[in-house]
Amino acid sequence: MSESPPRRPFPARLLGTGARGARQVAGIAGLDRAAETAVEEALVSAAESPAVERALVRILEGPQFEEAMARALGQPAVERAMARALESEQFDHLWARLLASDEAQRLVERIAEAPEVRAAVTAQGVGLIEDLGRQLRQVARRLDDGLERVARAIFRRPKRAESPKQAGLVTRILAVSLDAVILNGTFIVISGLIALAASLIDGGNGSLSTPEVALGVVGWIVAWGCYLLFFWSLSGQTPGMRFLAIALDAHGLRQIGLRRSMRRLVGLGLAIIPFCAGFLGIVFSKRRRGLQDRIADTEVLYVETRPRAAPWSSPSADPAGG
Repeated sequence: MSESPPRRPFPARLLGTGARGARQVAGIAGLDRAAETAVEEALVSAAESPAVERALVRILEGPQFEEAMARALGQPAVERAMARALESEQFDHLWARLLASDEAQRLVERIAEAPEVRAAVTAQGVGLIEDLGRQLRQVARRLDDGLERVARAIFRRPKRAESPKQAGLVTRILAVSLDAVILNGTFIVISGLIALAASLIDGGNGSLSTPEVALGVVGWIVAWGCYLLFFWSLSGQTPGMRFLAIALDAHGLRQIGLRRSMRRLVGLGLAIIPFCAGFLGIVFSKRRRGLQDRIADTEVLYVETRPRAAPWSSPSADPAGG
């Protein structure tokens, strides 16, 4: 048989009865809802007050809050909860929706169109070409010295005490090869267009006659001459020479002028005629000068190049171009 709960004292029963009666009366009169609304408004007003905002800022910026957050994030339970959240299907679905949203697409487009990104991509492409050119120049210069040592040893010529500043035969051949690729590619395209136009006009069978072949050879020689004269006289180096970092020099001048360029072009033709024997001076002479250099009184020098700085590396640079 269970024992009945102890009987409360009379004052306690009286106060309890009064509190229940007051609560019932307040519920009937609507005073409880009014009190709750008043308390809610008071809390909202307090939360929106500048004093509470300043207090929250002080708490968030204080060292205690940072330490508490660091301790909380370092707890294994928090790490496991975050790992489960990242591995959940809801997170994958949310991430897929985010990537497929129009806002994400616009963000990607804005990043791709940013001047800094374009400058970085351009610099990377240019940097790759410069790295290839730098490696090729180093190999070519070693081959210049190696070829010269072998040739001098064969013909019992004295060895050089140090590597000269003039460009050697291998570097020059590589520069001419690059120029040939540029010029021949352009020449082939132009010749093909001319041949196509001629076949459409006269209805020919597409075969070339002997005069046409001779005309093409003469045109090719003239194109080479104009190509060399143009770059020699204006900048002292062709595109191939620029890539290999060599340049013409005439007593300290890079722009050797049209007259000296024509003399050098004539000398180049004379050096080729005796089975290219006019180029032997590049290997055996002290200043590495071939027949064309002696006639024009020029030299071909190595040009020291330095990697160009990225466009955004300067603190005074304005990426927006302002």
